[in-house]
Amino acid sequence: MKIDRVIRLIIILFISCIINGSNLLVKQPDHMIWDRLLKKFVTDQGGFNYKAMLQDRDQLNKYLDHISSNPPDPSSTSKNERLAFWINTYNAFTVDLILENYPVESINDIGASLQIPFINSVFDKDFVLIKGKKMSLNDIEHKILRKDFNEPRIHFAIVCASKSCPSLRKEAYQANRLDNQLDEQAISFINNPEKNNISEDHVVLSKIFYWFKSDFTNNGSLIDFINQYSDIYISPKAKVNFLKYDWSLNEY
Repeated sequence: MKIDRVIRLIIILFISCIINGSNLLVKQPDHMIWDRLLKKFVTDQGGFNYKAMLQDRDQLNKYLDHISSNPPDPSSTSKNERLAFWINTYNAFTVDLILENYPVESINDIGASLQIPFINSVFDKDFVLIKGKKMSLNDIEHKILRKDFNEPRIHFAIVCASKSCPSLRKEAYQANRLDNQLDEQAISFINNPEKNNISEDHVVLSKIFYWFKSDFTNNGSLIDFINQYSDIYISPKAKVNFLKYDWSLNEY
């Protein structure tokens, strides 16, 4: 009887090793191509050189094909790996959308030219292909990033190709550095006078803080959240207004 139990234990351990080994062999997304493209084409002002990027579009296509075929498996990847993947995916497909329609003055002009019934804007267009499933930029932002991760700093990382958006980072988001990268994005965006005007008793904020206020107020007020990253202390009683959003292409 003892021998039978030992044999069963050996079989169980053997099967477990096979399963775990196969998980290790699962190909995870690699963001190095996207990292090189960002370093090359993000301008010093935080915009993107779409015109020059047209010459390297084959590299972008290679990256898009790679992430389309290799989304992270929730059973074998960390939260940060999945979060970095979806941020990079949103940004890379947005750049590709602009290149597909370049030259264009605003991403919203693309939506106006589509004229597809029941689609409200370009952000609802199902053009992102992940593992055979088509989805939109809004699907990524609202049904994945906002719904699954409870991470308000995504709003400083995903970039909708517009001047009032956060600046594109000159590197891809990586799981092992993601928390620091998101903090840096929050600090950069909040303290940029072209995105927000901040003083102790009056703030004029990006419309992002108006549209997604609920994301920023889970653990306090909107002012509480901004004070975590602001160079200037804002009074809890400060007057709050919001800037008009500039949808002009972030080509600067």
